Amino acid sequence: MTKLSVNVNKIATLRNSRGGNVPNLVQFAQDVQQFGAEGITIHPRPDERHIRYQDAFDLIPHVHTEYNIEGNPIKEFINLVLKVKPTQVTLVPDAVDAITSNAGWDTIKNKAFLIEVIAEFKANGIRTSIFVDPVLKQIEGAKLTGADRIELYTEAFAHQYSLGNKNAIKVYSESAKLANSLELGINAGHDLSLDNIKFFKDNIPNLLEVSIGHALISESLYLGVENVIQMYLHKLK
Repeated sequence: MTKLSVNVNKIATLRNSRGGNVPNLVQFAQDVQQFGAEGITIHPRPDERHIRYQDAFDLIPHVHTEYNIEGNPIKEFINLVLKVKPTQVTLVPDAVDAITSNAGWDTIKNKAFLIEVIAEFKANGIRTSIFVDPVLKQIEGAKLTGADRIELYTEAFAHQYSLGNKNAIKVYSESAKLANSLELGINAGHDLSLDNIKFFKDNIPNLLEVSIGHALISESLYLGVENVIQMYLHKLK
């Protein structure tokens, strides 16, 4: 079964919009795990507009499933991850002013940098994943960095699927087959939703984990958090 990791950034955004601690990020993380989620994902950014660096520490005693921290490996991010020691770190090449993640790594151009960063994380017992586009040469490049996993950037698939173009899955299926042959674990995330998650999962061999935040929180406004978690788990079986 593919694991569901819930990205709680949107809960932090809602909290920050009014100040104070409502909704309570830690309590939400505890609740979604109780409802069946198998992981918690956070993606702190330098301006802390949603997840604050302190949130990463506050969550430590309350994440009893897998703890995944995503972000651009600038110095502050690297130091944070080494102190928190999550289950997994997912490296994402975000620009400082990016609204959300919008591209995977060029694993060839950034090979030396990624090798250095990944080696440090792995020396500290932290599983590493690289955010990549479904491009075969980039996946081959990811293998050469020493990463444990890749996370397939799925925005293009989600957009095309919403237009009725199911053939958009082909490059992802091919990418997954290559990753499997290279013994790279496969994660996925970005714009996956209740509408497209089953089709995606059914076409990606050995999909280990999906990280879902924006769609899951939006769907929960209508359907309720516990119900939505159960719906995802059912589709991921």
